[in-house]
Amino acid sequence: MAEDRRDVIVIGAGVIGLSTALALRARGVEVTVIDREGPAAGASAGNAGAFAFTDILPLASPRIIRQAPKWLLDPLGPLSVPPAYALRIAPWMWRFWKASWPARVAASTRVQTAMMRLSRATLEPFLAREGLLPFLRRDGNLQVYEGEAEFRAALPGWAAREAEGIEFHHLLGAEIGEVQPGLAPRFSHATFTPGWWSVTDPRDYTLALADRLRARGGRIEVAEARALVPGGVETSTGVMRAGWIVLAAGAFSQRIARTAGVRIPLETERGYNTTLPRGAFDLRTQVTFGGHGFVVTRIGEGVRVGGAVELGGLDLPPNYARAEAMLKRAAAFLPGLKTTGGTQWMGFRPSLPDTLPAIGPLGPRPDVICAFGHGHLGLTQSTGTAEIVADLITGGTPAIDIRPFSPHRF
Repeated sequence: MAEDRRDVIVIGAGVIGLSTALALRARGVEVTVIDREGPAAGASAGNAGAFAFTDILPLASPRIIRQAPKWLLDPLGPLSVPPAYALRIAPWMWRFWKASWPARVAASTRVQTAMMRLSRATLEPFLAREGLLPFLRRDGNLQVYEGEAEFRAALPGWAAREAEGIEFHHLLGAEIGEVQPGLAPRFSHATFTPGWWSVTDPRDYTLALADRLRARGGRIEVAEARALVPGGVETSTGVMRAGWIVLAAGAFSQRIARTAGVRIPLETERGYNTTLPRGAFDLRTQVTFGGHGFVVTRIGEGVRVGGAVELGGLDLPPNYARAEAMLKRAAAFLPGLKTTGGTQWMGFRPSLPDTLPAIGPLGPRPDVICAFGHGHLGLTQSTGTAEIVADLITGGTPAIDIRPFSPHRF
């Protein structure tokens, strides 16, 4: 194609990129979204569908550091590093360890809390404006524990949430079954958070965002962003020029940033799941098995079993034994679960060592605004991120301090 010029090019047609494009269109900005595969082709399609506004604690924490050695001994456990990737991930793991120091955890928690408040405040107005409220579910989340020791180990995290005014309810024994029947009796303690919402299906929701953008006059083109060039983007279909570029390519964002001479410690948490058909289980709330690193959630009329963290980059082949291991555990934890007829999936979560996303200008290219690295919280923080980026591009002042999200903070 011939070179042309757009007001804004958004690289990435996942939930972050499309939400940002819609926020810009609402302010009258001309937007073109480009993606190498089209809308909802990556992690935005296969995630657990949660708006996890109560999840304010960073993954990098002393508790995770204590658990990590045990988990790493199990190649199918909650956290794994394929041997072929161990040397490459070492610098990221070093930064992750430093981010787990108590003072830094406290700072990250404050920043994450502000981001969650903004994202929750912007979600329903965004959905109402775009006609997408029917996608919202308010089922809550049930975090379950095997015994009092595991429950008590989680109490400091709940104290931190209580200090931020987050509602939750601790449950014992029969109280758990009133929220979610059918759990194995090994789970003696639980905590229910009603403010943990979800979408009916993250893939359908992301495709609906794409439809709304087109209806509002935005453009979506299938093209691979290969490099940032002066005043634009080199793509598989030619050079596109723009006044602004939003880099929202998820786990692939680091490769694109490198073409501008910028190295950001973005890594890939490879997530696995199995989606079971209608009738698999009477699931009434999302259930988190924190000690085992996975969740069970409603997706459409079916059930999705997935989670865990495999730090394995973008190029290694999938290891679907991880999905099978989670499904086997889920069957033991939910004895009535029907495990046949499922569809397996693997996707890339873009993760930075301190669990905070990269939002803001890309150093040598102030016309490039970063919006990536949300880890497990891309859907959760999509509308908050969209408003921040729209403010930066249209001259507004973001509602929260974005300095802690700087792409160059490492």
